[in-house]
Amino acid sequence: MDIIQLLPDHVANQIAAGEVIQRPASAVKEMLENALDAGSTEITLFIKDAGRTLLQVVDNGCGMSQKDLEMCFERHATSKIKNANDLFNIQSMGFRGEAMASIAAIAHVEVNSKLTENQLGSHLIIEGSKIKTHKECSSANGTSIKVKNLFYNVPARRNFLKSDQVEMRHIMKEFTRIALANPKIKMQISHNNNELTHLISSNFRQRIVNIIGDKRNEALVPIEEETTLVKVSGFVGKPESAKRTRGEQYFFVNSRFIKSYQLHHAVNKAFEEVIPDNYFPSYFINLKIDPKLIDVNIHPTKTEIKFEDEKAIYAIIRATVKRSLGAYNIAPSLDFSQEIAFENNFLEKEIKQPEIKVDSTYNPFETQSYYNLDPKVELIEKDYVQTTLSEDFGSNHEMGALSQIGNYFILVSNQDSLLLIHQRRAHKRILFEYFKSILSKQKGQSQQLLFPKKINLSKNELESINNMRPNLNALGFVFEDSDNSLLFKGIPPECQEENLQTVIEDLVEKTKESEELELNNREKIAKTLATSLAISKIKKLADEEMRSLKQELLKCETPSVCPSGKRTMINLRTTELEKYF
Repeated sequence: MDIIQLLPDHVANQIAAGEVIQRPASAVKEMLENALDAGSTEITLFIKDAGRTLLQVVDNGCGMSQKDLEMCFERHATSKIKNANDLFNIQSMGFRGEAMASIAAIAHVEVNSKLTENQLGSHLIIEGSKIKTHKECSSANGTSIKVKNLFYNVPARRNFLKSDQVEMRHIMKEFTRIALANPKIKMQISHNNNELTHLISSNFRQRIVNIIGDKRNEALVPIEEETTLVKVSGFVGKPESAKRTRGEQYFFVNSRFIKSYQLHHAVNKAFEEVIPDNYFPSYFINLKIDPKLIDVNIHPTKTEIKFEDEKAIYAIIRATVKRSLGAYNIAPSLDFSQEIAFENNFLEKEIKQPEIKVDSTYNPFETQSYYNLDPKVELIEKDYVQTTLSEDFGSNHEMGALSQIGNYFILVSNQDSLLLIHQRRAHKRILFEYFKSILSKQKGQSQQLLFPKKINLSKNELESINNMRPNLNALGFVFEDSDNSLLFKGIPPECQEENLQTVIEDLVEKTKESEELELNNREKIAKTLATSLAISKIKKLADEEMRSLKQELLKCETPSVCPSGKRTMINLRTTELEKYF
């Protein structure tokens, strides 16, 4: 019996929607890109309920004829390409013809569109891929698309949407990427009838400043280089503006935002000696390259592309950024006669294949300690730590010796045991449980600052902190909004004024890493603060500090591991030490 059959179009469109339209931000991206391809100079985005109720894009582009308006919702119908060869010469943002068909399959869509030369426009209503209304109407030049009740017929997908704050953060991310890539386009966005951003036509630098804030203008260093392979332009942030949070790293290839680990690594290498570890430089870099030398058809969202010669572009970007830093007396001057990115014979050099040494005896399926420790040392069990260790090394027992090893570990000994404590991890565990306790009681202490301290943040970062405001207030942070920044008047006693910027940036970064922050908000905040405020790995401690650290650790609910799950201490009895001799 034959069992293979063709799927109905509306089912195929819903399946395609699962790849292309993952959340409201995905629909926003596709509609904004269509508006750009239509030659618009003004684009307005209206949103209600973070896109659940309404997404509307209004543009003044070329518009569509009555027939084209129907065709744009057909699957694989596109005006951008006509044959396979066109895939390697793509100049437009969209080209597959899947986006609008996918949106129409999972939402109620209403469109008004009018060609500039026509007197009347067209009005179309489509629900679940089925056309309900299509007629002539009076309309302004361009196109207005309303997407209502997204995922109304796919309730499981709708239930997977996050909170309004998270969904709006994703929408703003897509809006910002497109706005930065197209500074000449007037763009604005409103949410629940409140205007969030209004961007006028400007140059690239002014567009960056309008989005990230006026105070960052002086921190922008221009970069520019043109080779036969690629033209590089844009700006990087001065080293002192580097932050512990991601979010201001943008690559645009032919006005299309892309993600590329390799190119990101090239910029980081250029900053390698001028910013601390775990800090991220800001950059806004445009690449102009022949479309024949890239492939943008490798990912449904078109945010990843393939370069024909990525190694050469890597070297050019690294050298260009490094030269700009040197030219502005930010980094040591460079001898570009030796910079491989600009050697004439760069592409002709023979590249040696690296030799890889393989351990033929390695077996990844062998049982190992969870913490990857020496197999001779057994993992400390929680019950053992809370009973035996407290008996051996508790505050009511006399210690034989207490010292530091390399200003890194604390060594505690008595008659028949040695306790080795990792001082930073131990401190993280103590602070973590302390902050968790404070948050559960909602009664933290605050020390007032003699002079309020201002922390500059982007709009998205301010929103993240404001979402955490109740818990931060409970911990002892006292602050208020002040012109795209936060003005701190009080901080917890455990926090020092000089590391306040780092603490706040760490909190923002953890928010970005976990969209589910609201589900376990207190624990994640406590973990982030503990990591930020714990003592450094290498720090000289006085005897009393070591004693206090040991005692507080043994009082913890789970003293054997830090909040990240890494081991805090090892207890060795004399019988175990004998194994090493």
